[in-house]
Amino acid sequence: MSQLSKASMNIIIRLHIQKNLVSFSDIAKVIGETGGDIIGIDVISTGKTQTIRDITITVKNKQHGQLVMDSISVLEGAKVISVSDRTFLLHIGGKIEITPKNPIKNRDDLSRVYTPGVAQVCHAIADEPVKAHSLTIKRNTVAVISDGTAVLGLGDIGPLAAMPVMEGKAMLFKQMAGVDAFPICLDTKDPEEIIRITKAIAPAFGGINLEDISSPRCFEIEERLKQELDIPVFHDDQHGTAVVLLAGLYNALKLTGKKIESIKVVLNGVGAAGTACAKMLVAAGVRNIIGVDRAGAIHRNETYDNPNWTTFANITNPDNISGSLSDCLIGADVFIGVSAPGILNVSHLKMMAADPIVFALANPDPEINPDLAEPYVRVMATGRSDYPNQINNVLCFPGIFRGALDCRASEINEEMKIATAKAIADVVSNDELSETYIVPSVFNQKVVEKVREAVVKAAYETGVARKDLLKDENSKEFITS
Repeated sequence: MSQLSKASMNIIIRLHIQKNLVSFSDIAKVIGETGGDIIGIDVISTGKTQTIRDITITVKNKQHGQLVMDSISVLEGAKVISVSDRTFLLHIGGKIEITPKNPIKNRDDLSRVYTPGVAQVCHAIADEPVKAHSLTIKRNTVAVISDGTAVLGLGDIGPLAAMPVMEGKAMLFKQMAGVDAFPICLDTKDPEEIIRITKAIAPAFGGINLEDISSPRCFEIEERLKQELDIPVFHDDQHGTAVVLLAGLYNALKLTGKKIESIKVVLNGVGAAGTACAKMLVAAGVRNIIGVDRAGAIHRNETYDNPNWTTFANITNPDNISGSLSDCLIGADVFIGVSAPGILNVSHLKMMAADPIVFALANPDPEINPDLAEPYVRVMATGRSDYPNQINNVLCFPGIFRGALDCRASEINEEMKIATAKAIADVVSNDELSETYIVPSVFNQKVVEKVREAVVKAAYETGVARKDLLKDENSKEFITS
C-alpha cells in the first residue's frame, strides 16, 4: 500500500451466531485484535439459540477486510453468511435513474405527453428547430462520453468498467448544478467512430462532456467535435484540471506577492492535462513555462514523433532551455506535476526560487509526499481530498455547463475558462485565504453560482451565447403551435 494512502473502507459482515457456542463479545474481541473498528451493529433476526447480525467494520483495505473475516470464521459457532462493501452496495443497480417531471395520472395526461398531443410539439420543432432547446430535455442535458481508455489511474479498462465513473460524474452534474447528465460509454477506440457516434447523438443534448479518453486521441476527438457541432464540447480531463489549477495559482500568487507575467513555471508531464494546463496558463498571462517529460525539457531544437510535443514547444519555453527536470527547476517559482509519483524530491525544492509553489497533482500518489515537502514550500496543492488545497475538477465542470446551457452557448472558449478560474478563486475571500486554503471546498454552494455567472457573462462578451436575454422561453410564443 502507498505510504500516502490514508483511505479506509467499511465492510458489512452478516454473521450467523450460535449463542451456546460463541458470544458477541468473543467476536468483537477478535475483530479488535485484527485491527478492525466496529462502527455499527444491526440485529437481523434473533431466537433463543441463534441470532443473525450485520456488523459494520472499518478496515484499512480489501486485504485487511479478508483478514478480519478469516479471523471470525475460525470461531466455533460464528458463520459468515455474506460480506458487502458499502461502496459496492451504493452501486447496485447503478447510481442514477430517470424520473418523469410530471406524473401520468389519466388518459388526458397520456394524450398530452404522448399521442396524439405530442404531435403538435413535434410539428413546432420541425418548423423551428431552435424550439428543441425549450420544448425538450436538450435545454438541460449533457452527454458524458468515454471509451474507457484512460479511467482515473486505472488506464484502459474498457467501456463497461468505465460506467461507474461516468455515472458518478452524472450524479455530480445533477447535485451540484441541476444538470441532467447521461453516461455513454462507447465500445470503440477509433477516433473517427467516436466522432461519428457523438455527432449522431448530439441532437438530444445541450452539451458534450468528454471523459477519460486517452492521449493523444483525445486532442483530435475534441477538436473535431468542437468544429463540427454547434453545442459546447469540453474534455474535462484536460480543461477541468487546467481551470482549477489556474484558480489555485491566482490565490497562491496573492500570498507570495508574485505577478503572473513574471513567474517561471515548470510543468512535468506533457500529456492531455499538461498541455491544457500550459495553454491555459499562457492565455492567463504566464510568459515563461517549461514543459518536461520523459525526453527532458520540451524545446524547439528537437524533432518529436509526438505532434503534441511539437505544438507544445512552439508556445512555451521562450529561452529554449534543454536538459532534465533538475536543470529546469533552478529558480522556478512554480512546479506543476501531472505525471507520476516520486518525480520531485527535496533537493529539487531547494533549487527553486523563494516561496516556491508546488502543485503535485498525480493521483492517487503525488509527485512528492506533501508532508515531506511542507518545510520547503510556501504553498502545496495536490489532487487528493485528504490534504489541503485539492485541485478537483468538481469545482469547475458543473458551473461551466450550467452557465453554457443557460445562455445556450455554442462553445466553451478560453475566455469562459479563465473567467471560471477567476470566479473559483474569488470564492475564497481575503480573510479566508491562507497557504492551506487557496481553493474553496467542492461543497461550497457559492462555487456553481459564481462560475455560472462568470461563464454567462464571458459567453455574451465573446459572442458565443445564443439565447436572447430579452425573450422568455416560457412565453406563449414557445408553448403554442
